[in-house]
Amino acid sequence: MNIRFLDIARSYVELKQEIDCAVTRVLSSGWYIQGEELEAFETEFAAYCGTKYCIGVGNGLDALHLILKAWDIGPGDEVIVPAHTFIATWLAVSQTGAKPVPVDIRDDGSYGLNPELIERALSSRTRVIIPVHLYGQPAEMDEIRRIALAHGLKVLEDAAQAHGARYHGLRVGGLGDAAGFSFYPGKNLGAFGDGGAITTSDDDLAKRLRSLRNYGSSQKYVHEVKGYNSRLDPIQAAVLRVKLRHLDEWNHRRVECAAAYRTRLSATNLLLPLQANGRESVNHLFVIATECRDRLRAELHDMGIETLIHYPIPPHRQQAYCSSHAGCPLPVAERVAVEVLSLPIGPHLELDDLNAVCDGVVRSLKV
Repeated sequence: MNIRFLDIARSYVELKQEIDCAVTRVLSSGWYIQGEELEAFETEFAAYCGTKYCIGVGNGLDALHLILKAWDIGPGDEVIVPAHTFIATWLAVSQTGAKPVPVDIRDDGSYGLNPELIERALSSRTRVIIPVHLYGQPAEMDEIRRIALAHGLKVLEDAAQAHGARYHGLRVGGLGDAAGFSFYPGKNLGAFGDGGAITTSDDDLAKRLRSLRNYGSSQKYVHEVKGYNSRLDPIQAAVLRVKLRHLDEWNHRRVECAAAYRTRLSATNLLLPLQANGRESVNHLFVIATECRDRLRAELHDMGIETLIHYPIPPHRQQAYCSSHAGCPLPVAERVAVEVLSLPIGPHLELDDLNAVCDGVVRSLKV
C-alpha cells in the first residue's frame, strides 16, 4: 500500500489540455509580467470572492505583509494573531516591525482564534486582528468583527487555506477589511509555483496595494512610496484561471471525502474537525486529534499511509519567537501541537484509499 497525503500532479493530469492551452497562450503573447492575463484572473477571483478588487502578489506571506504595510502598521503597533497557525501569519506582522500578540484557539476541533479571549489581549497599541480560516474552516467572523468595530481595529483575513469556504453564505475573502490568499501548489486553488492574492472592496487600499507590489510605482519610473517586488506572474495567473473554473467541484470532492471520514471514524474516540452551523469548510485538511498521535502516525506509516502534522511546534515555541514570547499561557495551542494529525485528503483521493486509511486508523486505535 502506498497512499500519498496529496498527489498534486493529478490536478495537472485532469486539466492537462486546458492548462497547456492557457500556458501556451501566455508564452506566445510575449508578455510575462502583469498584463491582461493577470488582470483577467484578478477580475474573476474578485467576483468569486464577492469583492471589488483582487491584487495578485508573489505569495501568501507577501499578501498579508503588504496589507499591513498599506495600513501603515509598524514599530510600536500590536496585531492579534492565533496561537495555532502556520508561522507566516506571525511573520507578516514581524516584517512590518509590529508585534504579534498571540491569542489561544477554541478547544472544540475548529482550531480557530477564540473570540472570548481577544479583548483581554488588546492594548492601546492594538491595530489589527488576523483571524485565520485554518484547515479550510471559516473563523468566527461575526464576533471578531464586533470586537474590531468596538475598538476601532482592522480585520485581516488569513484565507490561505480556505479558497471557496463560506460563512453564513458569504465567501471568505470578503468578510473583513481585506484578505490574503496563498496559491501554494498544495492549496485548494494552487498554482504550479508560488503565488498569492489580496482581496478587498476598499478603493484606496486597492490602489495603494497595486503600487506597493510594484516597487511603490503606479506609473513607470515614478515611485510614490518605498515599495516591493511582489507580482503574480501571467503564467501562474493563466493556470489559476483554469483551476478556478473547477474549484467548486474540487471543493465538493473534498467535502465528500470529509463526510466519508466522519462516517467511518465516528465510533472512535478521536476528536474530529468541528462542523459548525453557518460555516462551510472546504476541508483543505482533515485534522484529527488524539493523545496517541505519534504512535498512530508511526503505525500508519508502516502500513504505507502518508500523514502530516500541522503544526508540530507552535509559533511562540519556535526559535524565531520563543525569546519574546516566553511564558505565554497558551494551553490549547500547546496541547494541539502534540495531538493533531492530518489524514490524506484532496480532490483526487480514491474511495478505496480513503477506506484503507480508515481501516488503518481503526486497527491502530484498537491495539
